[in-house]
Amino acid sequence: MMHQNHIENPKRSAIRNSTLLALAAMLISATLAHSVLGEENEDISLLQRISKGTAAIARRSTPAVVFISVEIEIDGQRNFQYNDPFGYFGDEFYRRFFQVPEHRPQQPRKFKRQGQGSGFLITKDGYILTNHHVVGDATKITVKLQDGRELEAERVGSDPKSEVAVIRIKGDDFPFLPIGDSAELEVGEMVLAIGNPFGLAETVTGGIVSGKGRSLQNNGHGAIADYEEFIQTDAAINPGNSGGPLLNVKGEVVGINTAIYSQTGGSVGIGFAIPINMALDIKDQLIDTGKVVRGFLGIGIQQMTPQLAQRFKLEGAEGILVTAVEKDSAADQAGIQIEDVIVKLNGNPVGRLHAFRNRIAAHQPGTEMTLVLVRGGERKTIKATAGELPGARVASMLEKLGMSVSEWNEQTASQHGYERGEGVFVNVVTPGGTAATAGIKAGDLLTSINRQSVSTVEEFKEALTKSDTSGSVLIRVRRGRWAQYIVLNLD
Repeated sequence: MMHQNHIENPKRSAIRNSTLLALAAMLISATLAHSVLGEENEDISLLQRISKGTAAIARRSTPAVVFISVEIEIDGQRNFQYNDPFGYFGDEFYRRFFQVPEHRPQQPRKFKRQGQGSGFLITKDGYILTNHHVVGDATKITVKLQDGRELEAERVGSDPKSEVAVIRIKGDDFPFLPIGDSAELEVGEMVLAIGNPFGLAETVTGGIVSGKGRSLQNNGHGAIADYEEFIQTDAAINPGNSGGPLLNVKGEVVGINTAIYSQTGGSVGIGFAIPINMALDIKDQLIDTGKVVRGFLGIGIQQMTPQLAQRFKLEGAEGILVTAVEKDSAADQAGIQIEDVIVKLNGNPVGRLHAFRNRIAAHQPGTEMTLVLVRGGERKTIKATAGELPGARVASMLEKLGMSVSEWNEQTASQHGYERGEGVFVNVVTPGGTAATAGIKAGDLLTSINRQSVSTVEEFKEALTKSDTSGSVLIRVRRGRWAQYIVLNLD
């Protein structure tokens, strides 16, 4: 029997193949469409979760962010037209002997200036972190909470060198923010800024960390503080945000919003916050003692560069070049010399100039530090004991005296007939303080300290520090044409 092969119609075969291909294409297309749709849904879901998460952080955090309003009392300029030598002669004296009209020039008026800013609670018993420029000179501080309560606050301490200030309101059950670790913060991380810009309470803005370790002292914009290591962010910060918190995605405080770079006064996406780690060190001192004491080595320093490294025959350009050593300072006693290159501090690379300076200042006077330096091509390890930053002693002495001073001022000098370089001006006198009790007033000219002439604030401070051990200081005070020597006690 013969086997018969089945021969399929070519046309039918082509139709079947086309149908199968079409079905396969439809199946693949549907699968791809479902996959793409699924990915889009996942992306949308992720964005929704991020949005909800951000909203949750804002909702949890805003009750601990406060609105701060302040009043600053300013003394008007005194008129010493009659050259009264420190008020020893009354009005009757001038009327009788100099035919002066009965109504003498008005006594100085006191002006009040208002200001505002932000802050945030860090403890349930009412401690608040904010900026020095918000509350530093305030005579009255009022804090408004989210629940509408307005409470008067006391200034615990304020540090102009870092821009950190601590105030406190009375109570024992306030909401407060958790504290993060600014050292772990990375460039590119999302952050939120909360504050009261232009008086708009509880304003929340978002962005990322744009940079770390920023210092504005040498970039032509002018320093914000003496000790700078700012976090840079593009989260919108505007006037009134100062003192508010910068938060990470966990809702933890990583910085204190402090300043912006702007040519218009509004946000252009360049804001600066004090790292919370730095702020906490200062906060502890302000709460404990009301002031900040910083470590001091007594050296002049310069950032090492490739050009300098080549001239000093160094392998790399890392390090801090010592340009001066103050006699009898901590550095001098430790054996540090000019042209030494410091490469490590306490086992860690020194980093940039401002970072090194901040780390030295963070040492309490009397504590030991270990420095690795390069001298003549050889590495040496030196131990030094931190001294006290001289400015801290001067600030403490001025606080005891109850006054502050400033450089020569054209307007005040011309008003009283002073010549440039004659002395330093008294800015503010604390009522009831040592200076006020002795008769010193705002606008007076201090021409000598302990019989040593002074013409700048630096000369004044240097002369004042020499009085620290004697317990008193002899000051020559000039007012108009008259002058007097006054002894002020420092004890």
